[in-house]
Amino acid sequence: MSTGYDTLVDLLESIEHFLNHLDLYTEIPSSPGMDEIVVKIMMELFSTLALATKTLKQGRPSESVLPDVVRYSV
Repeated sequence: MSTGYDTLVDLLESIEHFLNHLDLYTEIPSSPGMDEIVVKIMMELFSTLALATKTLKQGRPSESVLPDVVRYSV
């Protein structure tokens, strides 16, 4: 069970680092192309968080599901 939570912590830390990096892009003038990319990134992020939340609501993180979430989102 601990491994599943460790994987979830790693995922959330990766998302945090990614969002910190993405925040830098808010300081430069945007373009329609950049706005589209940021929207797509945010949609994937929300999808990843939804899957992680669903996994947690099932009782405990499954070692077979969370590595897939990490692989596809990071």
